[in-house]
Amino acid sequence: MVAQTPRVVLFPDSFHEVNGVAHTSRHFEAFAQRRNLPFLCVRAGNRAIPIEESENAWSLELPRGFFSISLERDLSFDPAYVRHLPLITRTVKRFNPTLVHITGPSEFGLLGAMMAHRFGLPLAASWHTNVHEYAARRFTGMLRRLPQTQTLPVGRGIENCAFSIATRFYSLANILFAPNPALCSMLETATGRPCQLMPRGVDSQLFHPWRRTRRANDGEFVLGYVGRLSVEKNVALLGKVHRELEEAGHRRFKFLIVGHGAEEGWLRRNLQRAEFAGVLHGEALAKTYANMDLFVFPSHTDTFGNVVLEALASGVPVIVTPDGGPAGIVREGVTGRIAADTEFAQVIGELIRRPGMLSDMRRAARDYALTASWDAVFDGVYDGYRSMLKTSSQESGLLRA
Repeated sequence: MVAQTPRVVLFPDSFHEVNGVAHTSRHFEAFAQRRNLPFLCVRAGNRAIPIEESENAWSLELPRGFFSISLERDLSFDPAYVRHLPLITRTVKRFNPTLVHITGPSEFGLLGAMMAHRFGLPLAASWHTNVHEYAARRFTGMLRRLPQTQTLPVGRGIENCAFSIATRFYSLANILFAPNPALCSMLETATGRPCQLMPRGVDSQLFHPWRRTRRANDGEFVLGYVGRLSVEKNVALLGKVHRELEEAGHRRFKFLIVGHGAEEGWLRRNLQRAEFAGVLHGEALAKTYANMDLFVFPSHTDTFGNVVLEALASGVPVIVTPDGGPAGIVREGVTGRIAADTEFAQVIGELIRRPGMLSDMRRAARDYALTASWDAVFDGVYDGYRSMLKTSSQESGLLRA
């Protein structure tokens, strides 16, 4: 008999950091707490004891250690995290879950898969990051040293190898979740597992146009970016856009950059008209979004783009590339623009010259964002859980017969 309410143990790759996995995981835990659902989140943090947040929603935070390998400024991988296995095992056993959910091939994903195998539980896995594309872009510096004829095939080889490794890991799961239909289809083909859509939601009360504090008609056009300042986000395009806008005669614009990462130094040197706000959260971040005129998101690798949805909720139109999840959020010519790298500056220049069009887009952006809620996202995930548990129960019955 399948339990009516699944008892979920989540092993997220990150939780307190500034990235899409952490953002979604925090909202997932908050959803479980609001609904009083049985939910255990095992994650990296500074607390060394299990914390029972409520009658049903638990969290276990355990620190990464000395052997951790830095992946980003605030994110690392601890190959020795297995030292926490006894405490994790005891906590999971006491929680008595009906399924395990992992978010990627990190030390937490490996531990989660291990727990599912040890306790004979179905495994769910959500794909948040195109790790294969990230891997290829992280080797950009090395590839530049190769002869030009070898750069493209070697880059593709790295990407294909990383994708093969990642999908082999994901094939351990009974059900997959992904943020856009194209990715779902690709994963189903590569893993042979069913994949269900898991988009993202937005807090439309926090991210709201009324938080705008700039004076009307102050004469400045603010181009915003929020996210990691890293090579896989294609942030170097912002420098090209800056140069091309100036060459076209635009002078009353500036970039407002929120985030940190390895490319920050390069951006500071190449964006003379820019303000760097660092990492922002909560109302400070919401206010910053609302004070933008156009959100510029040059990434080709994002599977969804939480920041795109936050900008739209703030009444800020968005320009994105045709690749990845963000292009599925933006309605061309209605809530923003979809453009190739070579077209970004031209499209921005057009919107600077047409304030009426931009004003219409601002209203449409807000209207679209109001249709996206986190509760609807996670209700869909729980529907997927129930389907997985029903299938697992039927398969167990056939084996017993």
